[in-house]
Amino acid sequence: MQIILLEKVANLGNLGDVVKVKDGYARNFLIPTGQARRATDAAVKEFEARRAELEKVQAEKLAAAQALGEKLNGKTVSLTQKAGVDGRLFGSVTNHDVADALKAAGFDVAKQQVRMPNGPLKTTGEHAVTVSLHTDVTVDVTVAVVGETA
Repeated sequence: MQIILLEKVANLGNLGDVVKVKDGYARNFLIPTGQARRATDAAVKEFEARRAELEKVQAEKLAAAQALGEKLNGKTVSLTQKAGVDGRLFGSVTNHDVADALKAAGFDVAKQQVRMPNGPLKTTGEHAVTVSLHTDVTVDVTVAVVGETA
């Protein structure tokens, strides 16, 4: 399916690019989230008329993400979980837990933005986690998992 991108999408293209994607990806994700639109002649003409407005909105989103990224870069978040004597957790720390901790600290971060390169954290200690605030803005956060003996 041919679509026109209404914002920058990672590994796909920039604002205004007309790209071909699988039908399901377009119908089930890109179009409902407002990131793309079918590339009909009328839609392309309408996009060209609104291009400056859309570029302005994207620049504002990028500036907001960069401002939040400067505040968030290098932060350390502490989480307490039940753990055994050897430092292994009963359960794990997921991206949802990290996002909740960041929200409690005053940062507006969704769980989808928290990237855990090695999967959920299953041991105590400090772990590096990446937060992707925008396709162009990624920051590193340290998660300190503290063990709580039962």
